[in-house]
Amino acid sequence: MGEWLPGASVSMQVPASSANLGPGFDSIGIALGVWDRCRATVLDSPGLEISVRGEGAGAVPTDPSHLVHRSLAHAFADLGESAPDGLRLECDNAVPHGRGMGSSASAIVMGVALAHALLAARDGREPGDIDLGTVNDLAARLEGHPDNSSASVHGGVTLSWSDDPEIGTTTLKLSPHPDVVPVVFTPDMQLSTATARAVLPAQVRLADAAANSARAALLIQALTDAPEFLLDGTRDWLHQEPRRPSYAASMALVDELRAAGHAAVISGAGPSVLVLARTATAEAVAAAARNGWRVLRPGIPDHGVSATAG
Repeated sequence: MGEWLPGASVSMQVPASSANLGPGFDSIGIALGVWDRCRATVLDSPGLEISVRGEGAGAVPTDPSHLVHRSLAHAFADLGESAPDGLRLECDNAVPHGRGMGSSASAIVMGVALAHALLAARDGREPGDIDLGTVNDLAARLEGHPDNSSASVHGGVTLSWSDDPEIGTTTLKLSPHPDVVPVVFTPDMQLSTATARAVLPAQVRLADAAANSARAALLIQALTDAPEFLLDGTRDWLHQEPRRPSYAASMALVDELRAAGHAAVISGAGPSVLVLARTATAEAVAAAARNGWRVLRPGIPDHGVSATAG
């Protein structure tokens, strides 16, 4: 075990994500090529310095309650290690906050992975020499569901499950079909995941659960091998309709796009709308944007969190 050297630093980047994708509630995620970045530097005197640029600047805390720092502290404790007495975190955020693009998950993955990367650097290993499975397990536990965090850890399309999150989360990374093109519509409004989850029913009808299970299975096939089934594979029975009053404008856009034959869903907990378009239809989908909506075509990165020295 090495010693903390003042001035030692690691830089990390983590992609955004979209989760659920219709019927894959709390289990299916997809990485999106919008990146949060953070540089962690060991200081020569005790204390914590946090700066934030981009998304969340002036709104998120810059004290120990900052989500990246809290997650980093959890990771050090989980590993039985102590964090440096002095630490600077320089965060440069591009993932929109409160829009259903996994900003909380990306911050959690950032903090957990930074702890692993700092320890690797301290012990003379490359900062990128981190165990993604271990990062995935803790990030899913801290987030409370693995769909967003697993996509940010691994990139691509992810399918995650767990018999006991306290023991671990299993994630299967899948390669999306090259004809799948994500188009994201982000509104001006924000919606917290906690608010969106609070309106979900405690029970669902057996017929709805059965229908949703079939479409979730179809979704995996459509994403990876048969994109012509994306419209059918993204139909949901569990979570979007109960939340309709929480993001009425988003659901109206989903309805309009699906009526036109496009595989539109609420991105995560909303209020952004994700369309799993195809190469030939992506331009037409993007042209459907209304006033007050920003259109992103972020692509699907084939890797997730990564670290470098310095």
